[in-house]
Amino acid sequence: MSKLHFTTKHANAATVQRNWYVVDGTNQTVGRMCARIAAILRGKNKAYYTPHVDTGDYIIVINA
Repeated sequence: MSKLHFTTKHANAATVQRNWYVVDGTNQTVGRMCARIAAILRGKNKAYYTPHVDTGDYIIVINA
């Protein structure tokens, strides 16, 4: 009987790809916009999110 072996991939500083986002805050609720921005800054929008590694992206907010 063969066994399936799965390995969990963890992000590290060498494998993180960072993106830049520009967010326009015109006619947006500040609290909701900040909650979405905070998730992107932490990296929770990525498939390889790891809590102890900084996997977040860069964000520029205009018209806030």
